[in-house]
Amino acid sequence: MSTSPPTLNRRILALAVPALGSLIAEPIFLITDSAMVGHLGLEPLAGLGIGGAVIQTVVGLMVFLAYSTTPAVARRVGANDLPGAVTAGINGMWLALALGAVLAVAGVLASPLAVAAFGPTDVVAAHATTYLSISMWGLPAMLIVFAATGLLRGLQNTVTPLWIAVVGFAANAALNALFIYGFGWGIAGSAMGTVIAQWGMVAVYAVIIARLARAHGAVVAPQRDGIRHTARSGGWLFLRTVSLRVALLLTVGVATALGTHELAGWQVVFTIATTAAFALDALAVAAQALIGKALGEGDRGQVRDVLRRTLSWGAWFGAICGAAIAAASGVIGLLFTGDPELARLLVPSLIIAGLTQVIAGPVFVLDGVLMGANDARYLAIAGGINLIPYVPFLALLGWLAPSGSWGLAALAAGYFVVFTGARFVTLARRVRGEAWLDQPA
Repeated sequence: MSTSPPTLNRRILALAVPALGSLIAEPIFLITDSAMVGHLGLEPLAGLGIGGAVIQTVVGLMVFLAYSTTPAVARRVGANDLPGAVTAGINGMWLALALGAVLAVAGVLASPLAVAAFGPTDVVAAHATTYLSISMWGLPAMLIVFAATGLLRGLQNTVTPLWIAVVGFAANAALNALFIYGFGWGIAGSAMGTVIAQWGMVAVYAVIIARLARAHGAVVAPQRDGIRHTARSGGWLFLRTVSLRVALLLTVGVATALGTHELAGWQVVFTIATTAAFALDALAVAAQALIGKALGEGDRGQVRDVLRRTLSWGAWFGAICGAAIAAASGVIGLLFTGDPELARLLVPSLIIAGLTQVIAGPVFVLDGVLMGANDARYLAIAGGINLIPYVPFLALLGWLAPSGSWGLAALAAGYFVVFTGARFVTLARRVRGEAWLDQPA
């Protein structure tokens, strides 16, 4: 049964707008955190950069806990099985706790080695190790938050995660200010404030989900079969995330080989593109939740309606974001660095990044659609396929070693045209068929 366009539009917006708010809350407060530590000096800030990179890499690889929990919950909501929906989400939280505990212990023990791999000075290494060894204890909390967020998204609720994110990150900023400056703990205070805020968010989620469990008669104790099911789906999504990280790391490696200006330029270009991605990822969250629910209801007509509408919105939003990037390409470099030479070097790359946002929008949406359909295995396989044209392109670029604006433009074309284009082709090909609609819950 199809849904009328105005009704479907409202449902998409009701999920996407709060999701956008929660997505942008974290980077805003990360910037605030960096500014606080930056006032301590260059060495603590450099230490934060290294420690933060390690933590964010681990957390980024574990984001599958949200992506695998959402469709599992949404399917059961669509099938009118609310006890099963909440139980599935709670199993995802137990898996998050187990993974987080193992990673936290391993991370604390490996912190000195992880920091040493970056080759910092002794002073910077000390700051980075301090930050990392404390921050690791917040890792289980962050993973539980991922799974709990996935549970509520599956229940078609993105407003509650927004408020928890805003309050949690605001508390993080306040605690960091108190510990860094009030108690004089330095970079250790930044890490401690973050850990306390993360566990505070878990406490809020625990209260909310405990009430849901009581209201719907859900099982709170961990269930082996349920955890195994979440882990199986999450494992495929983990591999899909690995392919994205490989592409990004290889791109940074080639940018480094091209030269310092090119590396700095790529950082600016990628930061701008990542900022635009928040709006597009919010649409993907909405698509994921709505597709999962519609499949649980057995309403394939509605699934196709959601697919068409979110794809259209993704293309339009991508075009709008891209036009803004291209229009501001001449001043973005000046805003970031104040260096006229680097600003000129960035212009062709930013125009390329802007023009290709019309492709990036549908790519984000299609990711969300296939996640909502629990087509995780295909996403993992497609992730590997997408690297096949991109890796040789990067190898050729590294061999030719073009410099200046054309070298950076070639790198941008590789990432935003070759790699993103490959993602679009593999995902679009999948949704043209029927197999993605027949994946088990």
